[in-house]
Amino acid sequence: MQIFNEINTRNLRGDIFGGVTAAVIALPMALAFGVASGAGAEVGLYGAIMVGLFAALFGGSPTLISEPTGPMTVVFTAVIAKLIASDPVNGMAMAFTVVIMAGMFQILFGALRLGKYVTLMPYSVVSGFMSGIGIILIILQIGPLLGQPAPAGGVIGVLENIPSLIAGIQPEETVLALMTLAILFLMPGSMKRYVPAPLLALVIGTAVSILLLSSDDIRRIGEIPTGLPALQMPVFSYDQWQVMLLDAIVLGMLGCIDALLTSVIADSMTAQQHKSDKELIGQGIGNVMSGLFGGLPGAGATMGTVVNIQSGARTALSGLVRAGILIVIVLWAAGLTAVIPLAVLAAIALNVGINIIDWKFLKRTHKFSKRGTIITYAVIALTVFVDLIVAVGLGLFVANVMTITRLSELQANDVKGVIDPNDTDLELSGYEKDLMETAAGKVLLLNLTGTMIFGVSRAITRKNSGIENRRALIIDVSNVVHLGVSAALALEEAILDMLNAGRDVYIVGAHGQPHDRMERLGILDRLPPENITKKRTVALERAIYGGEDSISEEAEAESTSEETTPPSQA
Repeated sequence: MQIFNEINTRNLRGDIFGGVTAAVIALPMALAFGVASGAGAEVGLYGAIMVGLFAALFGGSPTLISEPTGPMTVVFTAVIAKLIASDPVNGMAMAFTVVIMAGMFQILFGALRLGKYVTLMPYSVVSGFMSGIGIILIILQIGPLLGQPAPAGGVIGVLENIPSLIAGIQPEETVLALMTLAILFLMPGSMKRYVPAPLLALVIGTAVSILLLSSDDIRRIGEIPTGLPALQMPVFSYDQWQVMLLDAIVLGMLGCIDALLTSVIADSMTAQQHKSDKELIGQGIGNVMSGLFGGLPGAGATMGTVVNIQSGARTALSGLVRAGILIVIVLWAAGLTAVIPLAVLAAIALNVGINIIDWKFLKRTHKFSKRGTIITYAVIALTVFVDLIVAVGLGLFVANVMTITRLSELQANDVKGVIDPNDTDLELSGYEKDLMETAAGKVLLLNLTGTMIFGVSRAITRKNSGIENRRALIIDVSNVVHLGVSAALALEEAILDMLNAGRDVYIVGAHGQPHDRMERLGILDRLPPENITKKRTVALERAIYGGEDSISEEAEAESTSEETTPPSQA
């Protein structure tokens, strides 16, 4: 595997311009997320530098911009709240340790080549989870939007304190927040091509707060330490190790999903193909370094990535340029951010929350599936009011159960039991119909098609009921591409029931994986060799007329002609 990302100077101008533009966008977002997390604005900047730098160096998507995102910030905020509540002294250090652990999980996922599986989640669960996170981010900004600190207790705490927040509203900060939102929502698209809306809102909001409003009454970021952060060693707690482990897994998985989905967007814009496993390793290294230096966790950022590509970037050099500019700001220009009003940053964060909500899907989900709609809104409710882990876990469980149930119902239709040739949708040749007529209901033809997983075992058992009225069972597996263990065991049970009752059983067309599976289970060894055939007509003749010598010329002729027909058409 190639160690570094795709970095070269063949597109130097485009990569530099893309990196500069991405840095301009990253600054207000990083500050907003840092403040929103409760860890401080500088923490957002450190995360933007560390995640962006190392993901660009070691990732697998050349144009992906990685930085703190809304979903990662919301989860990390919850982690901080839990750990500080349990250990006020070491809680913050433990939260950054969770970021390190999340990065290690991401590296592990990439090393185990699990990238292609990470995004295999029902969209109803992903949409519900992301929308729930967006709602959380919006609710948490209500206090700062009204000029007050966010109440303790997360979402529930904010909702319970809304009357007191309204009663204590600070008009000047609220006006600043509303003005910022107006710029973000109403800024013409033509202007956004030249000036990012968050940056313009940040500059105008700060200028208005200094020039037109009473500076003393407005809460601001305050002084940000100049220089790079000091290394923070991981801090563990024996009492909280399970909580830290679960939070790290959730944070790591969310980062993987966020990064790979954004990588797909980048691929569609650049006609490139990202390396998912390598990207997970790069994201993991970035988050490990961010946690070690006290930064927010991050992932692939859609806005930054899109702007980066639209500005001409084609290699990871753009990500390195972006990180370099942010390092310069932290080293020499951090003091300029001290006057930025918190209300402006809250409005920027709220706008991100609004954009995270999957409005497009929520408007149409009821048209796709009622079950999917229920899952989506249930996951939203659990995410907002209960717990992120519970929401994802329960959502995945219910969605997968419902999917498996539906697949089982569909696959059960591929199990066809034929007794009366005139009462079946299975295609039979003229001669096969004649043979089934001759059998007079004494022969059951069990035809299986496609992939037979555990969900079809009941259908097989149901089709094989009433063996006392039957002389023979024919199982046609010619068109089976995969035979699951449960389905194979159901076939074995059906065969044993017939054999124990003194009836004949025939297997038709066993090949490939189905043949190997039945052979390993000993199913084929229980039958005489002449009862294992390649052609259905041969099995029908033997079931009706007896031994191999009684096969008619018609059956032989049809068998010969079918030998030249591909299995899919037979």
